[in-house]
Amino acid sequence: MTQRRPLGLTTIFAALLAASAATTSFAAGNYPITPDQRQTAQQVAQAGVPLSELAPNAPDTYTVKSGDTLWAISGLFLKSPWRWPELWGMNTDQIRNPHLIYPGQVLMLIKSDGRARLQVGRDVGGAAGGTVKLSPRVRAESLYDGSIAAIPQHLIEPFLNEAVVLNGNELATAPRIVSAQENRVWMTKGDRAYVRGNLTPDIDAYRVFREPRPLRDPVSKEVLGYEAVYVGTADLTRAGAPATASTKEVPATLTLTLNRLEAQPGDRIAPIPPRSYTSYVPHAPAGAIDGYIVSIYGDAITAGQNQIVALNKGSRDGLERGHVLALWHSGRVVRDPTTPRREEVKLPDERHGQLFVFQVFDRVSYALILSVQEPVVPGDRFTQP
Repeated sequence: MTQRRPLGLTTIFAALLAASAATTSFAAGNYPITPDQRQTAQQVAQAGVPLSELAPNAPDTYTVKSGDTLWAISGLFLKSPWRWPELWGMNTDQIRNPHLIYPGQVLMLIKSDGRARLQVGRDVGGAAGGTVKLSPRVRAESLYDGSIAAIPQHLIEPFLNEAVVLNGNELATAPRIVSAQENRVWMTKGDRAYVRGNLTPDIDAYRVFREPRPLRDPVSKEVLGYEAVYVGTADLTRAGAPATASTKEVPATLTLTLNRLEAQPGDRIAPIPPRSYTSYVPHAPAGAIDGYIVSIYGDAITAGQNQIVALNKGSRDGLERGHVLALWHSGRVVRDPTTPRREEVKLPDERHGQLFVFQVFDRVSYALILSVQEPVVPGDRFTQP
């Protein structure tokens, strides 16, 4: 007989540590929690959070639903979703070890003496007495345990392998498509592509890229890197053969398995890197940061919520995965109609959205637009939240 521990609201902070609840497991003591975050939680746990720190419409209770994200749930209770250590601190007395949360769990907000705490609701799925009987038989279960993801993972997951920034044009010497079956100009899923170049030994899965395009700083016009245009993926189906004294070279054969764009001769081939499941901890940068949107991923002119943008700051500027940034709309230059000379004045920049950094290179980063009030365009500014 195994005793089940109740799952509490500390689960909110734990799930914020998971980039994908389907693949991340948590062992006691191994959470990516900084000392400052733990200290904040311990301090808040002593007295709770001031009511002024709660979101204006923080609910008294909330039942977790399938499809929720921890970002959204945290935003229901606190003004700033990335301030999850305070949410954790509100519940450390009840449950000292964090857990994931699941659909059906009830979260309760308790207010008293100008402070607020969160308490645990019912334990979903538990048997009477909080115990579950286990019989001696083989059990199989999916890696996905039904727990709630931290952020809308499905929106950024495709870009973890697609959005690639190179310091130089490293793809210039990569293997390349030289021809298609039946002399086709364009290739789509299921078509064969013939490739010349040195393919990586023992690698069967490849990404297909088009000629990289430079990413320029909107202010200095300096080239920050080269964005490789993602075409799709392909599997190696037949190895090539080098030329000999009596035979010509035979290119390798790849079969396209996924297309974002139609492949064509000249496209470059690179191995698909090992899948990494990074824990994203939404948090503000430690210091001040001020930068600009370089471009919108893809061919769009403007961007809205849930779209991807490139930033002119990277790891060397202190950006890291999980950083939350404030998005600003540049103030317009207008003429003052109340004066005879109608002088020009620049209206102040207005904060109108939030960005979530999920991929970082040396001098460029990619971010998901979490919320926005006006269309985002290259040149818009971002700062710490």
